[in-house]
Amino acid sequence: MFKEMLENVRKRRPLVHNITNYVTVNDCANIVLACGGSPIMSDDIDEVEEITALCGALNINIGTLNSRTIPSMLAAGEKANELKRPVVLDPVGAGASRLRTDTALKLLEEVRFSVIRGNISEIKTLAAGSGTTKGVDADSADVVTKESLEQVCGFVKGFAAQTGAVIAVTGAIDIIADNNKAYCVYNGHPMMGSVTGTGCQLSAMTAAYAAANPESVLEAAAAAVCAMGICGETAYERLSPRDGNSSYRNYIIDAVYRLDGDTLESRARYRII
Repeated sequence: MFKEMLENVRKRRPLVHNITNYVTVNDCANIVLACGGSPIMSDDIDEVEEITALCGALNINIGTLNSRTIPSMLAAGEKANELKRPVVLDPVGAGASRLRTDTALKLLEEVRFSVIRGNISEIKTLAAGSGTTKGVDADSADVVTKESLEQVCGFVKGFAAQTGAVIAVTGAIDIIADNNKAYCVYNGHPMMGSVTGTGCQLSAMTAAYAAANPESVLEAAAAAVCAMGICGETAYERLSPRDGNSSYRNYIIDAVYRLDGDTLESRARYRII
């Protein structure tokens, strides 16, 4: 199943519109290229609707939010909805400031999202309408553990039912769920946390997977999360004693480029709740 998701991206080469943050924009573009898609980055209000109309999916990331891009996000999201294209939201740092939280909630109110991907603190903030994060990282009090997994899955399914979106909560254990089914993914490596933007890259890649598999968004999102985790493992295996987090970032992108469907299928570690 996950093999088919990846192979559809390679075959269909979807164009993905990214309104993303300038800290990670280059890596997001490269990860979309590496997985088999084609990226375009545009955030000017005078062209975002036209660009969205050309693309198979839209990825909205609020990581470096500013008042100029908020109207662009809303306009692009509404255009994607009109054209029935998948839309991904990455609510980076929701809960860290009023602007971020209010903007994320406004986006949820005005745009129908196919996938919402964030850490557990960001997702809890969206569900509650307020919250706290450690900058752009999850609050330690919210971390998903084996003991809390089933309870968190219930919460994530409930939020999926509320929003109509697939919810992807990423962390040490990833949870990707709609209102009926949750994939609990165990791929990945702790060193991924030492690289700025692995989550942003994953959101961009998820948009590519959703664009190539619009009829199976839950499985597409789960496949993207597994793929990113496997590539984090593969990249770590490649590190030499002289390599650090900069090399690790590049090795992750290399691993995404080299990943094939059989490897994704065989190395994906998950269970369904």
